[in-house]
Amino acid sequence: MLVKVYGSAVFGVEATTITVEVNIDKGIAYHLVGLPDNAIKESSYRISAALKNNGYSLPGKKITINMAPADLRKEGSAYDLTLAMGILVASNQIKAETLKDYVIMGELSLDGSLQPIKGALPIAIKAREEGFKGFLLPKQNAKEAAVVNDLDVYAIDNIKEVIDFFENTSTLTPLKIDTRKEFYENLENPDLDFSDVKGQETIKRCMEIAAAGGHNIILIGPPGSGKTMLAKRLPTILPPMSLIEALETTKIHSVVGKVKEHGLMNQRPFRSPHHTISDVVVC
Repeated sequence: MLVKVYGSAVFGVEATTITVEVNIDKGIAYHLVGLPDNAIKESSYRISAALKNNGYSLPGKKITINMAPADLRKEGSAYDLTLAMGILVASNQIKAETLKDYVIMGELSLDGSLQPIKGALPIAIKAREEGFKGFLLPKQNAKEAAVVNDLDVYAIDNIKEVIDFFENTSTLTPLKIDTRKEFYENLENPDLDFSDVKGQETIKRCMEIAAAGGHNIILIGPPGSGKTMLAKRLPTILPPMSLIEALETTKIHSVVGKVKEHGLMNQRPFRSPHHTISDVVVC
């Protein structure tokens, strides 16, 4: 039986939909094709243990899995859940008539629970663009993806919840976030504030001028003099980000897995490179 499940690959800050084709036939073999990296090739061990620990099994038949488009390199362990659902449906262990309407991503632990993935926001944006009804992903990434309107985002703890969802025995409901309300509420309550700094009047005046004029600034001084403390608070006196800027910034942080709990970033980012960093990297 041939089944198609949909996942996504992130290249840069943009996502590309990946069609995972699972075919089960007579024989005993496991073939995974479509330029998967080692993390994906190892997924069969995680999937086998996760299914067994949740009352299912990896069928002892010839399993052929193709990740299309086959000429694009696929990386990471986020396809575990996608592959597992394809195998379950193709082997007739579960019924999932609406499988084609959803993008499914997540890394499986051996007990079937899900680990967070990277790039959830770009994937959600692409899923909405291509007309998918919803996106099933680990709970840790759900808020990040839920900022995308017109897409049902489901926060998943383990593979059993996904199985129950497609068999219509689940009480899962889409996570709803008012993007604008969330953005403007957090905009008014920064974690750090420039007003926290006491004294340091000369450098504070210099930083205010740099911020007002949009100039670059370099802080030089001995350890403990307050360079990092001041630099961390500089974004709070810069003009607030627009919603579009916040979305673009969140996409970048999403790809590297550094999005905070509230999902949408609302403060201008601050990077603190090590003091041994080279000039080439800084520039």
